[in-house]
Amino acid sequence: MKKIRCPKCDETIIFDEKRFEGGRTLVFECPSCKKQFKIRMPSKNEPSEQAEEEKDVVGELVVLENSFQLKQVLPLYEGLNTIGRKVKGTDLTSPILTVDPSIDSFHCKINVIRNKQGNYVFSLSDAPSNTGTFLNNKILGDTEKANVAHGDIINLGASTIILKEKGKEDEE
Repeated sequence: MKKIRCPKCDETIIFDEKRFEGGRTLVFECPSCKKQFKIRMPSKNEPSEQAEEEKDVVGELVVLENSFQLKQVLPLYEGLNTIGRKVKGTDLTSPILTVDPSIDSFHCKINVIRNKQGNYVFSLSDAPSNTGTFLNNKILGDTEKANVAHGDIINLGASTIILKEKGKEDEE
């Protein structure tokens, strides 16, 4: 079951996404305010999704639910991960499904590399964005890079994101 929210009154609507094939556009009518709106079901055969599935996931970004979006979990891969608001025509490795206008379509990036000990190192930098990228409530400068660790909090616009490193979820 999938939850979506009415863009007008924020009423939660639940539907079974498995009943609809990927790539279709669905039209909903809010039972509360009668607003009609559309959503597009993601296609399982989109090339960008297939390419990412072949890589090993080394961590994830947990986007917390707020008035602009539902909770989301975005995978992180070794190499450059680009993060921003999902907009048609934008090629991001970690797109956030949101209506928050304060998140740019390309907001920030996280570079993941292995150090000499074989551990992953996560490095965060602003794209640069219009509203800035915050790490643990401190704004990053346009050219500044900061290491990000498991449990750190990243703020993009009105969104709060928590970095989770693979294998460290069980240690808490």
